[in-house]
Amino acid sequence: MIFLAIRYLLERKRQTLLTLLGVFFGTLAFVAVSGFFKGFQGFLVQQLVNNAAQVHIEIRQDYLSDHVLDVPFFSNDLVHAFWNPPPAGVKGYLDIQNPQAWYNRLNADPRVEAYSPTMTAAALFNVGLISVAANLIGCNPNQQAKVTTIADYMIAGKFTDIAFGGNRVILGDELMKRLGAGMQQNILVSVGTNSAVPFKVVGRFYTGSRGLDLQAFAALNDVQRVNKTPNYVNEIGVRLKSYLDADALARSWAHLGPERVESWGDQNLNIQSVFAIQNALRLSMIMTVLIVAGFGIYNILNMTVNQKRQDIAILRALGYDTFDVVMLFFAQGMIVGVCGTVLGLGSGYLFCRWLQSLSFMLATPSNPQGHLHISLDWVIYVQATGLALLSAAIASVLPARAAGKLTPIDIIRQGG
Repeated sequence: MIFLAIRYLLERKRQTLLTLLGVFFGTLAFVAVSGFFKGFQGFLVQQLVNNAAQVHIEIRQDYLSDHVLDVPFFSNDLVHAFWNPPPAGVKGYLDIQNPQAWYNRLNADPRVEAYSPTMTAAALFNVGLISVAANLIGCNPNQQAKVTTIADYMIAGKFTDIAFGGNRVILGDELMKRLGAGMQQNILVSVGTNSAVPFKVVGRFYTGSRGLDLQAFAALNDVQRVNKTPNYVNEIGVRLKSYLDADALARSWAHLGPERVESWGDQNLNIQSVFAIQNALRLSMIMTVLIVAGFGIYNILNMTVNQKRQDIAILRALGYDTFDVVMLFFAQGMIVGVCGTVLGLGSGYLFCRWLQSLSFMLATPSNPQGHLHISLDWVIYVQATGLALLSAAIASVLPARAAGKLTPIDIIRQGG
């Protein structure tokens, strides 16, 4: 049966080759486009998720509304209160109210990979007559390196150099340029109305994001001391074993304390919509290509059935039943589908490897050559194989069934 199927295909070499190319290019396109889109999504996840915490436990500060102070200032029996001007500003806490309780919860949760308490203060950095306002983030560098990828962006010094304390600071590249500071230089840092304190520059990082590079990191104890808030923590960053659990965990943790708990998805709602659009666009493009390839298989098999009516009559007369005839033509479609899929998968993989070698993006310490991010996830190849073979099978069924319904007497009557 396989021999006959191959023989029929070889008798129409040009049509068979064109149909094979349709499946080939459909599979190659699926692998390449899916690899590009998934690689781009992985790059965005790397930049937006792993560069920062996946779950943020922050101090809660809510905006005051028009009547939020009615009860504190007046009795509960007050019907109407008119404010001129209405209350404005925020209310909340300056620090995490019970950080130890959060530490205990996070240590006991198996879904948590690491966490890092931080103290962020708005500071003024001074070098001579130059002053630049930026955030000073106090952290435990060993824990922070587990929660974020900041340590991978160091271009001078090591992120753990601030662990020794003693007013050491690591500056972002943008902040360092604006200050005109250099390594091992002392700079003055003042927080609020507190007097300026000298810090020694022991490191420099570059992420490629101007907002992130306009920050500074120091040891948690040093920042608490400069800010005159001993033992204060205003955020706990959490890294999970799977970033996909962030939204569900943030919602469940939101009721455990007065703090605001947000996932990376809550802070980047527009990015999730971009992911959805990309997935829809990718699937629509690939399905269009595979449908075209399926029509090619259908056409060649349909023509083969019409041209091989005499052969079908001979086969039926020799004792081949309906199932055998159906399998003969179905096998032709699957042979074309399997060969095109295998060639498409191999070529798609090589094409993705070539795309990975292109220097197309901005060079960063984590990607010094600026290569494209192309995913080689095995799931892509399984999906490509399944869709290509499914397309070939569906396209082969109708002509095969039509061939199986033909009988020798019908062929003779129709002039076969």
